[in-house]
Amino acid sequence: MRLDKFLKVSRIIKRRTLAKEVCDGGRIQINGRPAKASSEVKAGDILELDFGQRRLRVRVVEIKENVPAALAGQLYEILEEIKVRETTF
Repeated sequence: MRLDKFLKVSRIIKRRTLAKEVCDGGRIQINGRPAKASSEVKAGDILELDFGQRRLRVRVVEIKENVPAALAGQLYEILEEIKVRETTF
């Protein structure tokens, strides 16, 4: 499955267009390598997402085309979540 579609289906990012922008902006890595929106995602992959003030590291557990919102969290496992503090000058 394409990375941008997985991010939308899993509800990590709510809209596919936003997922595509984030991917193409170089803010997501798959298994330690920069990823584009068209990159293939499979079960077992480690995704690292940089949201600016939050960094998220997840493992893809399962790939499904359509999932109810209540079950979307079962598609991935959160390995690490870091909240980055703003620096003030």
